[in-house]
Amino acid sequence: MSLSSNADTGVVPVEVVRHLSGLDFIKGLSEGRFPRPPIADLMDFQVVEVEPGRAVFAATPGEQHYNPLGSVHGGYISTLLDSCMGCAVHTRLTPGQGFTTLELKVNFVHRVSADTGPVRAEGKVIHLGGQIATAEGRLIDAGGRLLAHGTTTCLIFRLPDCPK
Repeated sequence: MSLSSNADTGVVPVEVVRHLSGLDFIKGLSEGRFPRPPIADLMDFQVVEVEPGRAVFAATPGEQHYNPLGSVHGGYISTLLDSCMGCAVHTRLTPGQGFTTLELKVNFVHRVSADTGPVRAEGKVIHLGGQIATAEGRLIDAGGRLLAHGTTTCLIFRLPDCPK
């Protein structure tokens, strides 16, 4: 089952993003007011829940995500966690702010395969400072079983052409 929405795939111009709070921007993605990011289209995941300091992604891993040993590649799992944790941080940013991941740590707890079915990646902010934010994430299956978890450190910065 594809999670793809009817929205086109693309990148929202920085001229638009810099005028929105992070929460408004991520809500716009989840509500389909903005195009799906290319990575979400490629890996078939989407934002399904958003609130200040929290973002949840849904995905259904498939054989197209397999590594040579026949399980879902760790890069797919890491991308889901990086995305939910980063978006959780983004929901707490003010207009004109952006972020990038400085560090990502992932623990793989259970094998993930096409038989795993739908998964949810939930990110929550741990700390938000003036330049650095940290967040944690959990990847769970439909039964609530923990599949992987991680943490991130993000650098917060001014978007281009935004006054201080």
